[in-house]
Amino acid sequence: MKNSVKKKLTIPEVRLFLLVVFMQAIIFFYFDWRIGVISCIVFACLIYYDIKVTKKRQREWIKYLESISENIEWSTKNAVLSVPLPLVVVEIDGSISWFNPNFSHMFEGQDLLDKKITDYVPELDPQMILDNQDKNSKRLELNDRIYNVIWTPVQIDGVNSEKKVMILLYWEDITEYVRIKEEYYNQQIVVMDIQIDNYDEVMANTDDTHRPNVQAEIESRLAKWANALNGAWTKYDRDKFIVIIHAMKFKKLSEKKFDILDEIRDINVGNQIPVTLSVGVGVGGSTPLESQYYARSAIDLALGRGGDQAVVKNGDKLSFYGGRNKAVEKRSKVKSRVIANALRQLMEQSSEVLIMSHEVPDLDSIGSALGIYRCAQYIDKGAHIVLNMSNASVDRLVKKLLQIDDYKDIFITGDQAMDRIDKRTLLVVVDTHRPSFTEVPQLVKMAEKVVVIDHHRRSVEGMENAILTYLEPYASSTSELVTEMTQYFGEKVKLSNIEADALLAGITMDTKNFIFKTGVRTFEAASFLRRSGADPTSIRQLFQDDMDTYVARADAVRAAEIVYPGIAIAICPPDIKNAPLIAAQAADNLLTIRGIHTSFVLCKNGDEIMISARSLGNVNVQVVLEKLGGGGHLTMAGAQISDITEEEAKQKVIEALEEYLKEDESK
Repeated sequence: MKNSVKKKLTIPEVRLFLLVVFMQAIIFFYFDWRIGVISCIVFACLIYYDIKVTKKRQREWIKYLESISENIEWSTKNAVLSVPLPLVVVEIDGSISWFNPNFSHMFEGQDLLDKKITDYVPELDPQMILDNQDKNSKRLELNDRIYNVIWTPVQIDGVNSEKKVMILLYWEDITEYVRIKEEYYNQQIVVMDIQIDNYDEVMANTDDTHRPNVQAEIESRLAKWANALNGAWTKYDRDKFIVIIHAMKFKKLSEKKFDILDEIRDINVGNQIPVTLSVGVGVGGSTPLESQYYARSAIDLALGRGGDQAVVKNGDKLSFYGGRNKAVEKRSKVKSRVIANALRQLMEQSSEVLIMSHEVPDLDSIGSALGIYRCAQYIDKGAHIVLNMSNASVDRLVKKLLQIDDYKDIFITGDQAMDRIDKRTLLVVVDTHRPSFTEVPQLVKMAEKVVVIDHHRRSVEGMENAILTYLEPYASSTSELVTEMTQYFGEKVKLSNIEADALLAGITMDTKNFIFKTGVRTFEAASFLRRSGADPTSIRQLFQDDMDTYVARADAVRAAEIVYPGIAIAICPPDIKNAPLIAAQAADNLLTIRGIHTSFVLCKNGDEIMISARSLGNVNVQVVLEKLGGGGHLTMAGAQISDITEEEAKQKVIEALEEYLKEDESK
């Protein structure tokens, strides 16, 4: 510091003056040595005086600066001592070294000095603080108060000039802020859009004398439920209601997992079919209008997932309750006719039709794609099916098609499709509604006109740019939906024998030979296809396996273990061909074993672990695999997990299953 002060005290003008005096003395020496001697004496005196004055100034400046430093240090200490927040200093081992009075008030009557901070607040482990340098705060509750604890590790000089780490912990009391925030949330408006899923079916199967009783019982239970929540409710259609409550009551509602679904389902006043509800809940909207928009979006999602469930939309977050029963079958074919007519108009306005299914296509996806292809051909529109690579489940069908002249150019790759697509191209996606599951996800982004036809329960992910969506989870298969549509597409639409075979094979595969998800309309569609030339013998050949596939499937079944009563999990043998197909077949075969009602089979496919799940209805496998990012139906579902081993994936399935079973028990 002294060197810096000297530099600041050096005055260039003084040195300049002294230099002038010295030069004058030399000049005087030249003319008269006596005057020169006097001049030198004067110069020496000036030098002495300058040195003395400069040193004095240096001492004064140093003293002044030191006093400033002492004042700053005292101010800093005073600021720390008088900080209005509770403050405690702890060492690296957790020992309390110092605390201010505000902190001591939090632990009145306790001797805190040299005690461990973790003895009083276990969450504040110093090692945890140092290991998580990216975080510098933690919310804690202590003595009925809520604090935001902010920490700052500092280094100080210890003994022998060693660096020592201390941690300063500031306690910000945010109790009032949290309570005000909670009160604000509790007073927010929650809008619930409620719809009876199967109103027409229930009334059609109820005697005329009992219909008023059914309607009255539904409204009575809904009114009682809404009144218990201090909510306002109104009926705006014969089977639709609106309920408005405060968010504080919604917490109670979600804790009970929307027990109104069970209450309505238990109605039995002469109705032959149980009544089921779909509930769409809008939470967290900044305005009542936004909450209503959330509720409408949620009810659409609930209905698309098969009904008998509640879907809560809180901003971008979605939560699901219920949905453990089979989808309600709609007996009216009006929607099929409307969709068929809309699809025809879109095709007529398009330059070309591209048809795409999910990755690793199966007989249902190829069969339904062929049905759409026939509709496009009927109105003389060029059409192609996007297929990057065939697989064991569709190889026989694809090879048979390519041997027929009319189908030689039916398949194109994803790259070819992206080269052909333009603004007037219509992209029809079948057997999936999730962009990431399609054969070429990029194609969905490029297309301006997208139509979706699917029978899977609606998931959170969807095609936002779809201009026409036909998603019916009650249907056995997409082939069933497309078969119905072809009957309304045009009076003279004629399926070829191989197209009829493919569609019937798709229905047969997804229903497991007409056992699962088989309704009246499933048999009606099969009857139409049989009349159109479908041959059961040809279809049987499409399902035949080679010896390697049969052996691999048997090995997977043999490796299964029972993790819960009636629930089996198996892992396919490593390095097998067509692993996804074998996993699906093994899951089906496990259900043929007495005592097993639910099966999960895992296989490695490239860098992903694929999971195939099947059920006889005891467990909703779609709900289980949704927890792992998958989806499907109550009796058949699938999922894919990346960057994980088969054993780790198996453990995740077991954890998801445990969570499902606990939720089921709590209902």
